[in-house]
Amino acid sequence: MQPNYFMQYALKQAQIAYDKDEVPIGAVIVENNKIIASAHNSNLLDCDATAHCEILAIRRACLYKNSPRLDNCDIYITVEPCAMCYSAISLAHIKRIYFAINDEKFGAISNNLKEFTQKLCYHQPEIYDGIAHSESKILLQNFFQIKRNKKNVKI
Repeated sequence: MQPNYFMQYALKQAQIAYDKDEVPIGAVIVENNKIIASAHNSNLLDCDATAHCEILAIRRACLYKNSPRLDNCDIYITVEPCAMCYSAISLAHIKRIYFAINDEKFGAISNNLKEFTQKLCYHQPEIYDGIAHSESKILLQNFFQIKRNKKNVKI
């Protein structure tokens, strides 16, 4: 299957987050062309700063496989992972990361965090970006535009 096929499922997860007023980021974990876990950001609903979609999807995939390692798995994310999520991806030994858009502010890859290229890093996944870029960008822009508009409304 093509990466865009699985990214569409990640975008569906992002839309669920959007509908719940969460930052619209979604992730799916795939093994042998089969989705084994999916999640969307749930920080507000779960009252949990670590409830990023990548972390939640990794937890679900590990439970599904009954293993803390996801060696033959790929993760599809609508936005570049932050340092926390990238670390979890590395610890889980996920083989490949596919993401739609870069995160210049918080992205672990865009910000060239050096710990992931050091010898002590557990695992360096392959990285592919730009898949379904437009769809993810529009969803995020719409979400934050609504937030800004609400903030600027005077009563």
